[in-house]
This record gives sequence, C-alpha cells and structure tokens, in this order.
Amino acid sequence: MLIEDIKNLLNANFLSGEENAILKVNGAFGSDLMSDVLAFVDDKILLLTGLTNLQVVRTAEMLDINVIVFVRGKIPPQEVIDMAQEMGISLLTTSHSLYTSCGILYSNGLKGITIGGAE
Repeated sequence: MLIEDIKNLLNANFLSGEENAILKVNGAFGSDLMSDVLAFVDDKILLLTGLTNLQVVRTAEMLDINVIVFVRGKIPPQEVIDMAQEMGISLLTTSHSLYTSCGILYSNGLKGITIGGAE
C-alpha cells in the first residue's frame, strides 16, 4: 500500500515527508511500546503510535521504517518533526484511535506483521 493511500484512508495529514507519498509499505504495526517495535518489526512497515517523542523516530530509523502515523490527533514537538525530515521519514497524524486506524488499514488490505505464526 502506498503512503498516499494510507493518508487518504485515515483522513490523515502530513507533518513531514510528503515527498515520499508514492513509497510502498509492506505491512503495519501499532504500538506505544518501542521495545515491542524493536523486538518484532522489520523494515518497510508502517508504525502507528500515540507516542510523540524522539525515541519513536530513532526506533524507526534503526529499523528502516519510512512512515509513522500518530494516532488520536497527536502532533509531536517540532524537534521530532525536524529529525524525521532529516532522516527522510514521513510523519502523519490522524484523529482516529490506534485500534480504529489499524482496523481501517487492515480492512483495506494492509496486513500486520507476523508474530509467532499469527498476525
């Protein structure tokens, strides 16, 4: 699924990286625990989270995650947006909850990652 499709499905807004709108993501993972992201995620996925700190962008960079969607209408501090822009990571924000955002994307064909044999 393309980042622009995700933006449209979630009625989201770009905070950075709009130039990456035509990049593809292979799956999605929703979590507010960056330790879970580090443990279970590989590259080319979409990260959905309610956390808005620098650690989220640093985690994304380590795992080659190229797009983060902040849920519940959250907007990170400018330093987070600036860091993501420098790293080429697209940031979006949506007013949907984490649960609803994941459901919308899943029902439109974007699968979750596999953990222990289940999505």
